[in-house]
Amino acid sequence: MNNKLLVAKIGGNIIEDENALASFLGDFSKIEIPKILVHGGGKSATKLAAKLGVKTEMIDGRRVTSLESLDSVVMTYAGLLNKTIVARLQNHRCNALGLTGADANVIIAEKRPVQFVDYGYVGDVSKVDHKIIKAFLDQEITPVFCAVTHDGQGQLLNTNADTIASKIAAEMSTDYEVSLYYCFELKGVLENINDKDSVIEHINLEKYTELMNAGIIADGMLPKLQNCFEALQKQVSTVHIANASFIKDNTTKHTTLSL
Repeated sequence: MNNKLLVAKIGGNIIEDENALASFLGDFSKIEIPKILVHGGGKSATKLAAKLGVKTEMIDGRRVTSLESLDSVVMTYAGLLNKTIVARLQNHRCNALGLTGADANVIIAEKRPVQFVDYGYVGDVSKVDHKIIKAFLDQEITPVFCAVTHDGQGQLLNTNADTIASKIAAEMSTDYEVSLYYCFELKGVLENINDKDSVIEHINLEKYTELMNAGIIADGMLPKLQNCFEALQKQVSTVHIANASFIKDNTTKHTTLSL
């Protein structure tokens, strides 16, 4: 393996908290190995949708994206949030480039077929062009991906940011030893949501099934962990769910995933 690569995804209250976001971006910019940042921003998109009079619907932790709500998603993710993050990384002398999946045709997705639920304009990633991403990294450019992809036929799609991080990490594992970090406001996966210190430090597939059956892992944490295990199955070296401070001090208490 030629190089190490860090792929970090931020979301949750980190995006909404000015101090937490500033601290994370400062720490992230100091990482010396090649790195990629993926960000969500669902709460900000929900706020904008409400201002525009558009209802937000969630099913099993996933956003249903109508054509009307897609506008607020793209405006928030690809516009204000993405460019703000890029500008702040530049301030830390981290040469960043903000991207959707449509830029350089780097991530293609397929509109999710209607089965039991119609998720609307939601995309499932079908292809990641790791050569384009590597070309950016070779030029010491840090790609910053938002949660917007496209179908190759002119349609933008809302895509789960956890999934984008997992798919990118998996594809880049052909060229790098990849560590995938899911960073948010909590210390990791909690056994008791009311006890912020009840971190489950190790979760394998068997433990995941137990926690899911017990209802401890539910809602938005379900797709997050599914993406973690998919990344590991695609040869991503390590996967962690942790507080955003983990990016600076990886000895802090957190959740590590394994098969």
